[in-house]
Amino acid sequence: MTDAADCIIINAEIHTLTTPDETHEALAIRDGEIIRIDGNYEIEFLEGVDTTVIDLDGDILLPGFIDAHTHMEMVGRYLVYTDLSGATSAEEAVSLLREDQSNDDHDQKYDNESEWILGYRYDESDWDERRYLTREDLDQVSETRPIAAFREDMHTASLNSVAVDRYASEMPADDVRTSEGEPTGVVSEDALSVIYQETNPDHDEMRALITAACDRANKLGITGVHDMVRQSNAPRVYRELDSKGKLDLRVRINYWSDHLNALCDVGSTTNHGSEFVRVGGIKSFTDGSIGARTAKLSEPYENGGTGQWVVDPEELHELVQQADEAEFQFIAHAIGDAAIEAVLDAYDAAATREHRARIEHAELSTDELIERFADSDIVASVQPNFLKWAREGGLYEERLGRERADETNRYRALLDAGVPLAFGSDCMPLDPLFGIQQAVTAPAEEQRLTVTEALRAYTNGAAYAGFDENRLGTIEVGARADFVALDQSPWAIDPDQIADINVTTTIVDGTVVYRNRGN
Repeated sequence: MTDAADCIIINAEIHTLTTPDETHEALAIRDGEIIRIDGNYEIEFLEGVDTTVIDLDGDILLPGFIDAHTHMEMVGRYLVYTDLSGATSAEEAVSLLREDQSNDDHDQKYDNESEWILGYRYDESDWDERRYLTREDLDQVSETRPIAAFREDMHTASLNSVAVDRYASEMPADDVRTSEGEPTGVVSEDALSVIYQETNPDHDEMRALITAACDRANKLGITGVHDMVRQSNAPRVYRELDSKGKLDLRVRINYWSDHLNALCDVGSTTNHGSEFVRVGGIKSFTDGSIGARTAKLSEPYENGGTGQWVVDPEELHELVQQADEAEFQFIAHAIGDAAIEAVLDAYDAAATREHRARIEHAELSTDELIERFADSDIVASVQPNFLKWAREGGLYEERLGRERADETNRYRALLDAGVPLAFGSDCMPLDPLFGIQQAVTAPAEEQRLTVTEALRAYTNGAAYAGFDENRLGTIEVGARADFVALDQSPWAIDPDQIADINVTTTIVDGTVVYRNRGN
């Protein structure tokens, strides 16, 4: 006699994402693993006295979304501190900061005059007056507390006079912008390290941030993340939650390169860990961002300059070699074409392809670079939500010109060349359906994907980037039971409305972690 299932899901439209157009009605789960996929009639035979029955009433069931590049601490900060993403002007951003820091609900955060006032995710590229926030703007919020307002890409921040006076001398001069010899309050790249250090959450705050971020991920149908961490309490928090059975999200921790020696000392390597928390790869920057005009380009920006190295090619080669010898996957941030070329050179020199090397973002790839991606089987870990900047009059056009704006984020070209494609959000925003909509409706043909291709990049493609393609990212017998249920089909809806689809249920390892329908 066949043992009963722990859980069965019925009355669903199940898309396995393994075979085109393959759908089923129901499935069964035991010990967190899919044991059968079939029709309602067949699956109901596996219902026992203690079996949980989930009736999806026609909802679309997909593999759970996996965000291949995010920063969960930042997601938590966006939820807990001031979210400036809705600001349409510098004046509105100032108003949001002023309102939030004086709100009684935030007294615990701002309980003394030494506490920072923090804001995140402002994007001046959508404002009529396209300028960064300055110290004069932020002085209107407070002249006694330090303030940092971070641009959405986290490569630029704006400080008030208190913060400038206190910390500017500790920052690299080249990363502190000035006007007539005086700091404007705008800082970028290495200068931000000082601010990150000063605002680094302690253990208790980190636990609150990570918990809030995980809850948000569950509501968005995300069942796994590849979290990029540096000098953070997040890994400890994840492992504590996991050991207590309180982690409702699979986490791969990708550590900055300055953690490499410590990881080697404790005998850790890529894929070491538990069912829910595993070591990912070693991450490094090469360049900055297009928004901050610090991405390293082969041709100048519209207003001049070719960006900057955050980690120069010689140092990058050394880091890649060290990680390769220690059998770690390497994960390199590279946005401009010059930076992408430098990373590919470093990978070729170290033969890191054996460890499934990745390039994060790859926003400006040429035909030659895409061919090198494919030849070396390098994973392109990219962020489809960045295509919001590719629209007419958007940030890419302003920084790069219209022709190069259409040459950014070439997902169709990458996929057609056979490059493994993994989607993530970089938490700008943390929302897979938003990213999928951007990829499906991208303005240029070489950027645009079909719905199925975009979904696969956010499921099996992201799983592949984390060595998990045999257990995550598809719905098939033997895979872990990680799912997202949607109230509308992304194949049947107007593509411009995909981001408006509601997540009705999120299931991780066979357990419902989010449900927003009554039955």
